Amino acid sequence: MSRIGRMPIPVPDGVSVEIGEGNYVKVTGPKGTLERALAPEMILEQNDGIITVSRPNDLKKMKSLHGLTRTLLSNMVVGVHTGYTKVLEVNGVGYRAAKQGEKLVLNLGYSHPVEMIDPEGVATAVEGNKITVSGISKEKVGQYAAEIRGKRAPEPYKGKGIKYVDEVIRRKVGKTGS
Repeated sequence: MSRIGRMPIPVPDGVSVEIGEGNYVKVTGPKGTLERALAPEMILEQNDGIITVSRPNDLKKMKSLHGLTRTLLSNMVVGVHTGYTKVLEVNGVGYRAAKQGEKLVLNLGYSHPVEMIDPEGVATAVEGNKITVSGISKEKVGQYAAEIRGKRAPEPYKGKGIKYVDEVIRRKVGKTGS
């Protein structure tokens, strides 16, 4: 049995989960609403504020979908209740980030500033050299944070670039003069 798939999903107060036909799930909470079509083969049961996911048989595909379905549903419940945030850090001389309305403007050593428009459902905030990406969809928050990081990934010699706050950059030794 899938260790992740068999874990129950607690539904906190203020969050409502509607399971429709074909496992179309709509989760509504204080932060917003998320909708998603989950694997129709999975069996979703909701009772007493707890959702359980079970699979019809032990085929390899069903085993794979079991944990995935449970995790996606759990991420939706957590997202509408507390939300998700990712914090990035801008390191380097002259590297800056600024917010102009819905635009994130990054000066990253290129000949031009890099402008990124926040996607729907995702908000960014800049404080000093830190960029905070937040939203209710874990997928969108992670994707946008990765796109921002991709504009200038950290390099291994001086550590210049955009990195996640909890990311550790493996440093390399530079040239030796002899």
